[in-house]
Amino acid sequence: MHPLRAWLGRRDAFLVVLSTAIGLVIAYVDSQPTWDDTGITATMLLLTSALVSGVSARRPWLWAILIGAWIPIFEVSSAGWAGLIALGVTALGATVGHLVVTASRQA
Repeated sequence: MHPLRAWLGRRDAFLVVLSTAIGLVIAYVDSQPTWDDTGITATMLLLTSALVSGVSARRPWLWAILIGAWIPIFEVSSAGWAGLIALGVTALGATVGHLVVTASRQA
């Protein structure tokens, strides 16, 4: 078995691919010159990171990075450091998703 798969597991390995794809799509749409709706982008980052983190119930930091890191990468030349706010939004979403699932399992 591949060491990465042993660390992640089958479900989380699928979620890595899914999270990366979702993050890339959101970053691509956000980087288009005709797209000027930061609220929708932030909401999509928040909801998708919360959902993926909730499904996984482990490693919220990983889902925040995989979903949110693409915005600063796509916009490093145009937005400067402002794109890093996306990482904060996804970190918040992933943490909330993780906490909701953890709290529901303990109840």
